[in-house]
Amino acid sequence: MNWIDFKDLPTDGSAFSSLFIDYVTDYEKVRKFYSGHFREPNDWKTTLELVSKRNLNRSDLCRILTLQNRDFHCGVKTLANIDALLNDNAVAVVTGQQVGLFTGPLYTIYKTITVLKLVDTLRNTYPDHQFIPVFWLEGEDHDFEEVDSVSLINKSNDLFKLRYLMAKEGENVGAIGRIRFGDSIHEIFRLAEESLTDSEFKHKVIGLFRVAYQPGMTFNRAFVHLMNDLLEDSGLVFLDPHDIEFKKLLVPIFRTELEQTPKLCRLIIDQSATIEKQYHAQVKPKPVNLFFFHNEGRYLIEPKGEGFTLKGTRKQFTREEMMGLVQNQPELFSPNVVLRPICQDWLLPTLTYVGGPGEISYFAQLKPLYAEFSLPEPIIYPRASITIVEEKVEKVLARFHLDLMEFFRDAELIKEKVAEQVSEVKIEELFGGTKASLHEAIESLGRGLTKIDTTLLGAVETARKRIDSQLDSLRQKAVAAQKRQNEVALRQIEKASFHLYPYSNFQERELSILHFLNKYGLEFLRWLRGEIVIDKFKHQIIRL
Repeated sequence: MNWIDFKDLPTDGSAFSSLFIDYVTDYEKVRKFYSGHFREPNDWKTTLELVSKRNLNRSDLCRILTLQNRDFHCGVKTLANIDALLNDNAVAVVTGQQVGLFTGPLYTIYKTITVLKLVDTLRNTYPDHQFIPVFWLEGEDHDFEEVDSVSLINKSNDLFKLRYLMAKEGENVGAIGRIRFGDSIHEIFRLAEESLTDSEFKHKVIGLFRVAYQPGMTFNRAFVHLMNDLLEDSGLVFLDPHDIEFKKLLVPIFRTELEQTPKLCRLIIDQSATIEKQYHAQVKPKPVNLFFFHNEGRYLIEPKGEGFTLKGTRKQFTREEMMGLVQNQPELFSPNVVLRPICQDWLLPTLTYVGGPGEISYFAQLKPLYAEFSLPEPIIYPRASITIVEEKVEKVLARFHLDLMEFFRDAELIKEKVAEQVSEVKIEELFGGTKASLHEAIESLGRGLTKIDTTLLGAVETARKRIDSQLDSLRQKAVAAQKRQNEVALRQIEKASFHLYPYSNFQERELSILHFLNKYGLEFLRWLRGEIVIDKFKHQIIRL
């Protein structure tokens, strides 16, 4: 089994919503919520033409990108890609993510590889155009808990987390991307070296991470440094929106949102109401979909009377003050999840955005905003979704005749199944036969009693239920005793579960790329890029 349909993956809807599943399996059901179908060549051609014809300030865009990427010490291929964006036949293939510690969960890498492989495909398909891979650094977010830790597996095959702690724990810290690492980052690496499996690659790999994540480096800079090292010579262009020069270009977006509030909010609410006739709407718009940087924090702007206030503070502005700040200090403003894609595609000639299941779902709500700003909506391309099965884990599955899908369901059921396999006493057979025999005896008793008094049937049924309850209770105790007896086998199952479904979540959403690089070396990423298939639109199983 190398592929699993998303609709077959057990989920409570938080990982793969029904809207996303229809998007990748039955697009006609959701067509009205999007502007282009990622499987339809004509939609690609139409969007390509619309984006190429946009009246875009490519000169300023490329000037700012060049300054940023030179400052990030990106390679010549990246700088050449930025120069290519000056041409009207050049379009952007974009993805983005928060700047998580050590690049965050695996799906950040999968998104990026999807972009790079999609660029190759598009260049072959449309040789008259140039396709530039762009990574939007979501470093303006202020939710520090979403980027401060990574999940790994230690020498004992147990899960553990590395967390970077700040002095301002729990406070609004402003743009995360600009936070600088302190000396406590050394403790992170001490724990990593102490806990991770020893391998021939460990010293070099941790050394590479250590160079990127060192005191004085910001979250943004460390993230880009490591991505550049891991995806060497990929030509990936990084865009940091927390830049006064980009904010100047975004003034029309910010001004429109403030002047017309809550118009954009209502557009999304109306779209969401249509979506919610079939699905669940992913995001909730705000009356003003902008944040404001104030006293080193990032606060939502809310309308109040004839002016505005910052949520959670006593800071207030008149309308005139706020509009003056937009014009003269646009760097103080930051879009929320609703306006971020609009800002992205206002700045870039975006042909397609590579997104995860959640992003694909909330883009369904944004279609009216693209029309409002006269922007061509990009084609939303599903990122690769993957579970990697290592050889030792594969052997555990084979030994106990287990299927990967079983780990995505109920770990306790797997433990019961394995306990049954390794035990001399088959509990299910034992209790199943006993229950059947008792039911047969009770039915015989009931038939006999009916001849005496039919009203006794109720008492017979009550007795049957009590016996069933007592048997179920006894069965549970027997299962628990059997599990204790087979602790070694069950521990192997638990450890396999840590690899395949850590914290009862998909591997790609929890584990760090550091886990695999430490065990298999830096060449692992080159190998992985060759293994990943981006045009199946299913959950891929890759075996090591």
